[in-house]
Amino acid sequence: MANSVYQINKGINQPIEFKGLKAQYIWYLGGGVVVLLVLFAILYFIGLPSLVCVGIIGGTGTLLVMKIYGMSNKYGEHGLMKALARKQVPKTIKSRSRKIFLRKA
Repeated sequence: MANSVYQINKGINQPIEFKGLKAQYIWYLGGGVVVLLVLFAILYFIGLPSLVCVGIIGGTGTLLVMKIYGMSNKYGEHGLMKALARKQVPKTIKSRSRKIFLRKA
């Protein structure tokens, strides 16, 4: 087997990028591959034919790669965390009492 050596070029103040994936998306893809490996083992031990297992894992893996590359391109290094934080901010703040505004320090 030939050993592959991959260069990870990282400039000053630039996120790590590997084959188009930026920052944390490299870890998300690695975790997804591990989950797919475990899912394949479970499906195989259940007794499904191996070609069916390969088909299910292949289709799911394709969707996983497309989704993660899409998120990497859409959000970039910090955009996903910003989008999730933005969802946590309430749209409105309701106050049924004026006490909070009349309190003296």
